[in-house]
Amino acid sequence: MQRSPQQAGPESRTPPSAPSTTPTPAWAAADCSAAEPIGGLQEYYYELCMEKSQEIKPFILHILQEVDEEIEKGLVGITLNVAGNCHLMPVERVTGEDFWILCRILKNNPCINASIHLCFSGLDVRYNLISDVGASYAAKLLQKQHNLIYLNLMFNDIGPEGGELIAKALHKNTTLKHLRMTGNKIENKGGMFFAAMLQINSSLEKLDVGDCDLSVIAFATVLTQNQTIKGLNLNRPILYGEQEESTVHLGHMLKENQCLVELHMCKHDIKNCGMKQLCDALYLNRSLRYLDVSCNKITQDGMVCLADVLKSNTTLEVIDLSFNRIENAGANYLSDALASHNRTLKALSVVSNNIEGEGLVALSQSMKTNPTLSNIYIWGNKFDEATRVAYSDLIHMGRLKSDNTDVEPFVVDGHVYLAEVSNGLKRHFYWTPGYGEACSPSSNAGFTLVPVGQYL
Repeated sequence: MQRSPQQAGPESRTPPSAPSTTPTPAWAAADCSAAEPIGGLQEYYYELCMEKSQEIKPFILHILQEVDEEIEKGLVGITLNVAGNCHLMPVERVTGEDFWILCRILKNNPCINASIHLCFSGLDVRYNLISDVGASYAAKLLQKQHNLIYLNLMFNDIGPEGGELIAKALHKNTTLKHLRMTGNKIENKGGMFFAAMLQINSSLEKLDVGDCDLSVIAFATVLTQNQTIKGLNLNRPILYGEQEESTVHLGHMLKENQCLVELHMCKHDIKNCGMKQLCDALYLNRSLRYLDVSCNKITQDGMVCLADVLKSNTTLEVIDLSFNRIENAGANYLSDALASHNRTLKALSVVSNNIEGEGLVALSQSMKTNPTLSNIYIWGNKFDEATRVAYSDLIHMGRLKSDNTDVEPFVVDGHVYLAEVSNGLKRHFYWTPGYGEACSPSSNAGFTLVPVGQYL
């Protein structure tokens, strides 16, 4: 269970209802009885399902039993984690109807001891099927549950109408700090409501709207004035041409905004011209610490600009260049800047950049003279004997910790080889591993090195 500091808030006794555009299911029309359940949340869930003739989900019962145990220990700041992509046990995904019951459990109401609600600060229902019906209940929850600081709705088949309801609910919400809408196709219509919300809301610190089929121009415009958002995921927007409009607008935003700490621009079709636009902005920006430009079309020419920025920039701590094509020349530009000038960058990912031995060895040499660079990720490039020996030496001498890279050396017949390790800047950002921690520091090093908040 994830935990955060306890948040206080008033009780709410208003039952949820579906939006006017969505019919309210018959089972949700009636309020629950005023009788207080004998047991904890698990029994309360069972009673609600019986009352509404709703199917009881064993997975939800199991999760609520664990939460009951946490509450009995006196813990607060608990995140109710009902993620639909759990590999550790059979999962029947949560629907809009199931989500209504979860919202009733989380909201203050006369059916359950209100003090229990002070224990909750987060709700994670990623990879389920709550759709726009569930989004309407999420909006009601944001209006009524004033302890919630983290809400993860990613990949839940929420469309423009559901996005509008959630965005409008955040106009008055003053407690939510982190919202993940990633993978819900809210499109430009829903995106415009979220952009408008950022002009009003003053509590949200991190917003994920990647892969939502929207344009980022409205967000870039609003963020020139917004002084609250610290982390923003705008991965894979809808692009309308080859002129890199999104990069131009976001570059202008970075010149004006001095609050943004973390920016994800994966799959923006950024080329060298767009990279130059961003670098021009980074000369003026003094707040951005984590820049993600992975999965773009940046080559060695773009690295000339970035290396020049690194010679004077004193705020950037994490740069993700994964899945570009900087090659040996680009790696050499970066290694020169890191070896001789920059002393603030902590993590660099050059995964799958068509770099050969010369460039990879140069990056390893820069770590010997740069005491700050602690994390480097190189898998997916072209390793030769010199590369394998160089990184093996870094690890064995303790300069590069095994948890801070994605390779591990081993020896066969006297020759050193490198195996891939499941570490990275955001390796487990979108999925849950089959075993082990889903959010271990080594697999999400970017968020560990540049924390925006408890869940951010």
